[in-house]
Amino acid sequence: MRSLAPGNRSAFSCPGRTRVARPLPHRFPCSRRGLITAAAKGPVVVVDNYDSFTYNLCQYLGDLGCEYVVYKNDEKTVDEIKAMNPAGILVSPGPGRPVDSGISLEAVRELGPLFPLFGVCMGHQCIGEAFGGDVVRAPCGVMHGKTSEVYHTNVGILEGLPNPFEACRYHSLVIKRETLPADLEITAWTEDGTIMGVRHKKYPHVQGVQFHPESIITQSGKKIVENFVKSL
Repeated sequence: MRSLAPGNRSAFSCPGRTRVARPLPHRFPCSRRGLITAAAKGPVVVVDNYDSFTYNLCQYLGDLGCEYVVYKNDEKTVDEIKAMNPAGILVSPGPGRPVDSGISLEAVRELGPLFPLFGVCMGHQCIGEAFGGDVVRAPCGVMHGKTSEVYHTNVGILEGLPNPFEACRYHSLVIKRETLPADLEITAWTEDGTIMGVRHKKYPHVQGVQFHPESIITQSGKKIVENFVKSL
């Protein structure tokens, strides 16, 4: 597990840069698609699975003008997040298995049908498991900092990306293709068939990717986050 700054501050990490501290929750004014309106939509809620990569994703959200708040996966209940009426939910990467990810699994099950939800790495695995799939050891072994060509269906958060594109992977677990629930469709994959992206059929605003769009190695990674923001 990566170390985070103490107290109510969390570390912002970017490869090759000095780690700095940022107060939580952190908000940016958001002007996209009426996120701050009389309808009282809240900010995007980022569920942080104790992973410093979370703040690279947050930097993209901020760069795109999106208001967000960050909570550790044991800091808020699902009901508390629901009461915030978030514009969307981003479930971050993190160590371990989905069962180790605090409220993340429950958030996907309970809030996914209600709000746009984007899962990255661990968040993606939570989507698979929450709707009935199995998360297992990756047949290709540990993929920490390795790149793969990713093919996709050009839908949702992957719309407009090169096909294939190069993506950076940091994981040792995957959604087992043979157990993919009928409610989910595969939106991205590697040449060997490993699932790299899923989307819910009934709730297409629930989407996940196994790779890391926030990595500077991932081609068009920021475009993926932008597509999520545009969907809010």
